[in-house]
Amino acid sequence: MAKSLWYALRLSPVILGATLFVANSTQAAEAPVTDLTLKSSRSSVTAVNLRNTTTSDFKEVAAFPASEVEPEKKVGDTLESETQVRTSGELGESTRNQLSDSVPAIDVLAQVTSVSQLSDVQPTDWAFQALQSLVERYGCIAGYPDGTYRGNRSLTRYEFAAGLNACLDRVNELIATATADMVNREDLATLQRLQEEFSAELATLRGRVDALEARTSELEANQFSTTTTLSGEIVVAAADVFGDERAVRSGEAEGSRGDLDINTILADRARLSFNTSFTGKDLLRTRLQARNITPFTRTGTPGASGDTGTAMTRLSFDGSDSNDVVIDDFFYRFPVGDIAEVKVDFANSDFFENMYNFNPVLEGSGNGAISNFGRFNPIYRQQGTVGSALTVNINPKGRIGLSLGYKAPNSNNPGNSFGLFNGDYAAIAQLAFRPSDALNLGLTYAHSYDNAVTDSVTTNNSISVSGGTGSNFANNPFDNAATSANHYAAQANLKLGERITISGWGGYTVALNENSPSQSADIWNWAATLAIQDLGKEGSVLGLIFGQPPRAASNDFGGRRDRDTSYHAELLYRFPITDNIEVTPGAIVIFNPEHNNDNSNIYVGTIRTTFKF
Repeated sequence: MAKSLWYALRLSPVILGATLFVANSTQAAEAPVTDLTLKSSRSSVTAVNLRNTTTSDFKEVAAFPASEVEPEKKVGDTLESETQVRTSGELGESTRNQLSDSVPAIDVLAQVTSVSQLSDVQPTDWAFQALQSLVERYGCIAGYPDGTYRGNRSLTRYEFAAGLNACLDRVNELIATATADMVNREDLATLQRLQEEFSAELATLRGRVDALEARTSELEANQFSTTTTLSGEIVVAAADVFGDERAVRSGEAEGSRGDLDINTILADRARLSFNTSFTGKDLLRTRLQARNITPFTRTGTPGASGDTGTAMTRLSFDGSDSNDVVIDDFFYRFPVGDIAEVKVDFANSDFFENMYNFNPVLEGSGNGAISNFGRFNPIYRQQGTVGSALTVNINPKGRIGLSLGYKAPNSNNPGNSFGLFNGDYAAIAQLAFRPSDALNLGLTYAHSYDNAVTDSVTTNNSISVSGGTGSNFANNPFDNAATSANHYAAQANLKLGERITISGWGGYTVALNENSPSQSADIWNWAATLAIQDLGKEGSVLGLIFGQPPRAASNDFGGRRDRDTSYHAELLYRFPITDNIEVTPGAIVIFNPEHNNDNSNIYVGTIRTTFKF
């Protein structure tokens, strides 16, 4: 007995250790898993009343158990939830300690527990998927052809907040229209949770919207008109002409018009345009103009102000009304579906502004060529810049387009030999081919008639077959007799990359003496232009122009034909000072002015400054 007791005492430490080991193992196996269950940060989730609320302020109207929205999860579910769903629940500190000791290290991104910790919202995030579900259920984001939301790219938090804001507004709209039964509790809870996660971004978004609304309200309160905008252009130019003698026509005595003695001028042209649109696609323009730029041309009286003996020296922006304000342009333009565009000119119409003229970089008088001839083919200048016109452009953006126009320079005069259809007129038709975005080709025909009768209303009786460019014989081949003419032109425009544009044209005119139908004159002109953009500075243009101004190569009337050939050379460089100010120095050389080799060359220099606002 004593011996057995002795053995028991010797074995007791071993038995005690085994007992403790078994007890601890049993306790670990029977520990309730609820100790590791996710604990919600709130005991309940509230339903949301969206009526009369902003997207950043929800009011609680009822409460229901959180279990209806998000049931408790076991440990196995917890790890998956933490890495995929990023729930807003929190693990107890002791549980996290146990997990950190027993679970291998997890990727840092997988341990993110809230969307607020992310810079972008990924398609795999709970928030992204929750918003996608709301979008598909309530249609709060549209834009795809079938009206569905198929986002599969990450969003910035502000982009996500914008989408969330749209869904909040949509649900609010459903409740406000008594269709609240379409919104279930789970979606309301999801919206509230998303709102809390993105409260900062929603507040910022709302602040930006408020600021924009305030600025919009200020503009609406102070705007000039709800349909009209104002734009303006001011041209200020210094110019001079150099040479030995004024040009004379073929057959006239050399030097008979005297020495070329013109002083340097500083002059201006100001334009204000009121642009009105009633549909967003139409345009009603009323333009006011004041100018005092004396043309350098052939005057009726030799030696008069600006007399150079030839119209070949005219600047593109010249014209003088002694700075009186006049309506310079007045038209209404509107589309006819997608197939045509109609333009009605009520005053001072121009064909070159009504259809494509194949010299896009240098066509402008304020920012293009500095010469009148260098802007485009003279065929577009028929009947000058006066009167009313109607122009229809068919398929203007297509590969093949057709333009038709009619113009009456004395349309406002009801007297005999005047009016819309009984006086001077011009009709034009143009077929444009656009084989590619870089190449444009055109064929143009025009018919003009000048009755040489003085208009007592507009005092317009000048005959200008070549639109005020070229020689005197090319514009008035029959010495003020009534004249009709058929004009033919071919032109092209080619873009070489983004910076280089080459344009060119050729024109032929057959003029008929209406007082003697057997008498006719043949008139020719051609030119080539080169424009290099962004040379030296973005927005700049280097322009080169060379050509032959209109020349009366043959004429059955007296001796009014040009025996020699003039050439026009022009160089300009448009340099932007700011987005609204441009300076363009340029020079023109007229070789053998008036197509007369007896005339010395004439040089024109100018510095044009253009202000736009």
